Amino acid sequence: MIVKNLPATGMAIFPFILLKSKRLKTNLEIINHEKIHLRQQLELLILPFYFLYLVNYLINLIIYKKHDLAYRKIIFEQEAYQHESDLKYLQKNSWFGWIRTR
Repeated sequence: MIVKNLPATGMAIFPFILLKSKRLKTNLEIINHEKIHLRQQLELLILPFYFLYLVNYLINLIIYKKHDLAYRKIIFEQEAYQHESDLKYLQKNSWFGWIRTR
């Protein structure tokens, strides 16, 4: 789904992947990154994911005092960024990979 005013390049809001522009539909790494987030949302039965994501971000913001660093240190983002270029990651990885990511 294309959302031109999206504050990020891509975003996963179960069960949708939102993208800032149509050309991103062919960017396999961004799509994979967002699919990893969809898996994470399923692992936590959707709503708890959003709560933990926000809490993790706020704690990181207190610790690091910078939005970009606080965002990058979110445990869910670390897993997604670490494995976004591995297009087979979701097929071969066991669930709850974000717990082991650091």
